[in-house]
Amino acid sequence: MNIQLSEHFTYKKLLRFILPSIIMMVFTSIYSVVDGIFVSNFVGKSAFASVNLIMPYLMGISALGFMIGTGGSAFVSKTLGEGKKKLANQYFSMLVTIAAIGGFVLSVLSFIFMRRIVMAFGAAGDLIDYCTLYGRISCISLTAFMLQNVFQSFFVAAGKPQLGLKVIVAAGCTNIVLDALFIGVLHFGIAGAALATMTSEFIGGLLPVVYFFRKNDSLLHFVKPVFDRRVFFKTCTNGSSELMTNLSMSLVNALYNLQLMKIAGENGVAAYGAVMYVNFIFVASFLGYAIGCAPVISYHYGSGNHAELKNLYKKSMSIILVWGVILFGAAQLLAPVLSKIFVGYNTGLYAMTLHGFRVYAIAFLIIGINIFGSSFFTALNNGLISAVISFLRTLVFQVIMVLTLPLWFGINGIWSAISVAEALTLIMTTTFFVRQKDKYHYL
Repeated sequence: MNIQLSEHFTYKKLLRFILPSIIMMVFTSIYSVVDGIFVSNFVGKSAFASVNLIMPYLMGISALGFMIGTGGSAFVSKTLGEGKKKLANQYFSMLVTIAAIGGFVLSVLSFIFMRRIVMAFGAAGDLIDYCTLYGRISCISLTAFMLQNVFQSFFVAAGKPQLGLKVIVAAGCTNIVLDALFIGVLHFGIAGAALATMTSEFIGGLLPVVYFFRKNDSLLHFVKPVFDRRVFFKTCTNGSSELMTNLSMSLVNALYNLQLMKIAGENGVAAYGAVMYVNFIFVASFLGYAIGCAPVISYHYGSGNHAELKNLYKKSMSIILVWGVILFGAAQLLAPVLSKIFVGYNTGLYAMTLHGFRVYAIAFLIIGINIFGSSFFTALNNGLISAVISFLRTLVFQVIMVLTLPLWFGINGIWSAISVAEALTLIMTTTFFVRQKDKYHYL
C-alpha cells in the first residue's frame, strides 16, 4: 500500500515511508565502501591512501547534485502541497536539466586539470599517478552521479521512494560485482575500482531519466523545461546547506589528511580512510531519514497543516535520539571487526584504525540531531538557517578543532575533533529550534 505525502503519520507509517530512503543512502555508502575494501586488500595501502586523497574532491564537486536535489525537492513538494502539479513538473524538469548541464561542465574541467588537482590535495610520488588515474576515470560518470544525487530526493517528492531504492540497489550490486571481477579476478588495480564505480553511477543516474521521461503514475514527470530564475535562485539558497555540507566535508577531509600526513604519515591517511568509510555507512542512516522526511515536511508546510508539522517534528526527534544511542553502541561493539575488514593485514595500522574509530564514534550520539535540524529548515524553505547549521557543523567548528586539538592531544585530537564540533553545533541547532517554533508552529 502506497503512503501519500498528505497522510497523517504514525511512528509505523513514518518509518515505513522513510525506510526506503534510509536503505538507499546506507546502500549507496556500502557500495562506495566496497571500493575501499577491495583496493586496500588487493592493491595495497598506497592505492588505498590515494583513493582517500582524491575522494574529498570528487564528493565536493558532486555537491551540485545534492544542492539541487534537496533544495529543489523541497520547493517542488511545497508546490505540490499547494495543489499546483503542472507548475511542480515544470520546476522539476528545469532543475534536472540544469544539474545535467552543470555536471557535464564540471566533469570536463576536472578531467583536464586532474593532475594539478591531486597535487593540490597533498598527493606526492606514486600517489599522484594513482590519484590522477582514479580521478579521471571517475570524471567520465560524474554527470550521472550528480543526477543520481538529484533523483534520490525527487523520487521521494514523487511519492516513489521504493523505486528510488530499487535503482540504488541495482547500481550498488553492479558496483560490488564489478569490484570483485575487475580487482579480485582480473587484477585491474585502482583502475578497476574506478571502472566499477563509473558503471554503477551510470545505472544510478540514467535509469531515473528513462523513468521520468516515460509515462508513469508518480507525482512527477518530465515536461518541456522553462527556465525560471526565481525558482532556480530559491533552489540554490534553499539547498545551500547541502552544498555547504558537501563542500565543507570535502575541505575538512582534505585538512584531516594533511594533518594526519604530518603526524602519522601514510598510515594515518589510510587509517582515517577506513574510519571515514565506516562513518559513511553509519551517518548515511541519518541522511536517509532527513532525505525521506523532508518532502513530507515541505508538503504539510505548503498546505498549512501545523498539527502534522508538530507530529512530524516530535516523532522525528524521538526516533533520531534513540537511533543515535543504538549506533554508538553498535560502533563500539563492531569496531574490531570493521577495522579488520579494511586493514587487518597490517597490525600497526589496524590498532591505529580501531582506536580512531572508537573515539570518532562518540559523535554518533549527537550528529543525527544536527543533520535533521539542517534538513528540517531546508524543508521549511528556510535555506539561511539550514546553511548556517551546516556551515558551522561541517566547516567552521571542525576546521578549528582539527587545527587546534592536535596541538595538545596529538592524533587523539584529530579523532575527537568531530565530536567537539558536533557538540558545539548542537547548541546552535537547539537555539534555532526554540527561536523559530512560533514562526513555523512545529512546537
